[in-house]
Amino acid sequence: MKVHIDEQRCEGHGRCYMIAPDLFQPDDIGNGQVIVTGPVPDQLEQDARRAVANCPEQAITITDDDRLEDPTHG
Repeated sequence: MKVHIDEQRCEGHGRCYMIAPDLFQPDDIGNGQVIVTGPVPDQLEQDARRAVANCPEQAITITDDDRLEDPTHG
């Protein structure tokens, strides 16, 4: 599983980094940013799901590791 924040949708409520500080942190203006490079560690998957569920703008998405990120493959 990987997490991503849509920078265009994020309005900086900060719920993601309050819920999952090991996955997210605020940027210079308070918007959330992902701090985990690569797959989310198993022990943090529940926190990632809670962050998605609590984002008012629905700016956080989760993708499976198996999903191809290059749309030309598939």
